Amino acid sequence: MESIKLNETPVRTSRNFNINNIKLEDVKISNPIENFDNITINSETSKIQVEKLSNNKCNLAYGLGNIFTNQVKNNSNQSLKVQIDSKANKELQVDFKFDSNNSNLVDNIVIEANENSKGTIIIKYLSDENNKYYHNGIVKLFAKKNSSINVIVVNLLNSNSNNFISIDNELCENADVNYTIIDFGGKNSISNYYSNLKGDFSSNSLNSIYLGKENQLFDLNYISELRGIKTNINIEVQGALKDKAIKHFKGTIDFKKGAKKAKGNENESCMLLSDNAKSLALPMLLCSEEDVEGNHSSSSGKTSEKELFYIMSRGFNIKEAMKLMVRAKFNKILENIKNEDLKNQIIDEIDKKLD
Repeated sequence: MESIKLNETPVRTSRNFNINNIKLEDVKISNPIENFDNITINSETSKIQVEKLSNNKCNLAYGLGNIFTNQVKNNSNQSLKVQIDSKANKELQVDFKFDSNNSNLVDNIVIEANENSKGTIIIKYLSDENNKYYHNGIVKLFAKKNSSINVIVVNLLNSNSNNFISIDNELCENADVNYTIIDFGGKNSISNYYSNLKGDFSSNSLNSIYLGKENQLFDLNYISELRGIKTNINIEVQGALKDKAIKHFKGTIDFKKGAKKAKGNENESCMLLSDNAKSLALPMLLCSEEDVEGNHSSSSGKTSEKELFYIMSRGFNIKEAMKLMVRAKFNKILENIKNEDLKNQIIDEIDKKLD
């Protein structure tokens, strides 16, 4: 099967890093796409409305690549528009459940947050354990002046599936957008996140967790461009890998001309639970403006034997000790999820993956 090259970095680096893009050899792009009907939508208020999206012609600054973007534009089988007018932080949850009758999902979700609006949008992808599933999706968010929006994206697909997702955000003046991404599922889970902070005083935080086992591959490409005065981006990524799992992290903060007094921070940390797990990271800062502040860091390493010994001395076996350490590492990000049922489901998934 012909290889697919996707998820390229915005700036090329040395080939020796082997991280400018990802090449997949064993992925079949599902086409044509049949119906996907197993979707549940729950809202706490009528001020957050969902309707069918009539225009699928979404445009992305980056995305995974033309083959995936064009599939969503031309062949999506779920296209939704979410309109937020609420002045209180109410919640909308959209669940996509894969099963034998709903095995291929190509979704296009547009979120429009009107001026002064608030809300939390949860988008969850989950599956049974039996079959191979395919997901390719785009989430595009327009955050207007003074809006405050939380978006939670949860990938709980099984490890036989393929997960591809592109997220594209546009922030106007004084908009505050917070993302929490839980990325656990898929044989291949490839994600592209882009944020355009064009409005003065706009702010974006991205908190992400990945957890891989067996032969799972994660390729995370997070890009933020700061254009407005006193804009702010904060990227926090925490992960753990066991068995032969592989992760590539590419984080780019780009200070454009005019982004005076803007601030950008990114940190990625990976806990290696196996000698065969592999972690690659490329944090980048780009700058065309003088009066800015940028920081970036990346780290990976095995679990501390001293910490393991301390926990095990309290009566826990090594597997239970590992679970406690991973959950402690993820806990700060999990605190962003106020929905207790969802949080408990994620914690249960962490325990299951570490068994």
